[in-house]
Amino acid sequence: MLEKMKEIIAEQLSTDADSITEATSFKDDLGADSLDLFELVMALEDEYSVEIPAEDLQNLATVGDVMKYLKDKGVEE
Repeated sequence: MLEKMKEIIAEQLSTDADSITEATSFKDDLGADSLDLFELVMALEDEYSVEIPAEDLQNLATVGDVMKYLKDKGVEE
């Protein structure tokens, strides 16, 4: 799952996929603003066929947080 997420994140945030780890913070490490995060969430929803409610976004600060969230929603790698 991490490899696929790295591709999506790198594409959405115009960053280098190799620099992304589970500990990478969207805001602190990647400089993502709320619009960037909204677009990223839309891409993840499309890729994994899952809905991520806006109220859940505040709990998703790192790549690892999103991976755990998706797994908890039943998303397989």
